[in-house]
Amino acid sequence: MQMWVPDTRAPGYAERVRCQLEALRTDPREARLLEELDEFADWGDFD
Repeated sequence: MQMWVPDTRAPGYAERVRCQLEALRTDPREARLLEELDEFADWGDFD
């Protein structure tokens, strides 16, 4: 099996990650998905 892992030291990597995270942070679909996942999650003893 071969797995691809990005080189976090590559030029521009941090900026690309920032842009992707910002896009997710402001996406209403992402917020709705996280809310749904939270409803189904079994947090058990983590509360």
